Amino acid sequence: MEKPQKFVQTSEQLGAIYKEPSREARDKVLDHLDVHCQKMISLSPFVCLATTSPDGSIDISPRGDPPGSVQVLNSTQLLIPDRFGNNRIDTLSNLMQNRAIGLFFLVPGMIESLRVSGNARVITDGALLESMAIQGKVPSTGILVDVKRAFLQCGKAIKRSGLWEGTYQIERSEMPSFGEILLDQTDSDMSAAELDCSIDDAYKNKLY
Repeated sequence: MEKPQKFVQTSEQLGAIYKEPSREARDKVLDHLDVHCQKMISLSPFVCLATTSPDGSIDISPRGDPPGSVQVLNSTQLLIPDRFGNNRIDTLSNLMQNRAIGLFFLVPGMIESLRVSGNARVITDGALLESMAIQGKVPSTGILVDVKRAFLQCGKAIKRSGLWEGTYQIERSEMPSFGEILLDQTDSDMSAAELDCSIDDAYKNKLY
């Protein structure tokens, strides 16, 4: 495959390629969560969190929970529970250095999505976190987001991807198992079968 030779380097060059956005696309950006944004968040079981690493690189972390787990505290604040994971704590560590955060909410069956950005802090408030317990497990921390921008994204990307229709869903056998991939990518002392067994156990018994 040939390497690209032509690069867009200025805003003027971009402007020559793309049309001006419609008034609706330009004006839909809010500085708060209105009733529609709040409803979408309450229905969403999946959100991606984007934060900035100390070296300036961008990190994106997926979070999944039953709908309603992300709590809207008011029109400019929401709270995301931080569940047990792999203990890399990339997102939380990044927020210690740079509070900027971007959120991308998906609702199964709805082709539109929700984009939210603002600043975030890591909290340990007992009462707030206790209200977010699942299976008796209280999250150790939560991510409190002060909302600066929020807007709905049109459904073209989800529609093109056939995400909810399963148009491009693969047979799992098309890719190696997670254990086999980890064995290739790390110096694990475990075999691929042992890694897969450990992963399956975590999926079944250690989600919360």
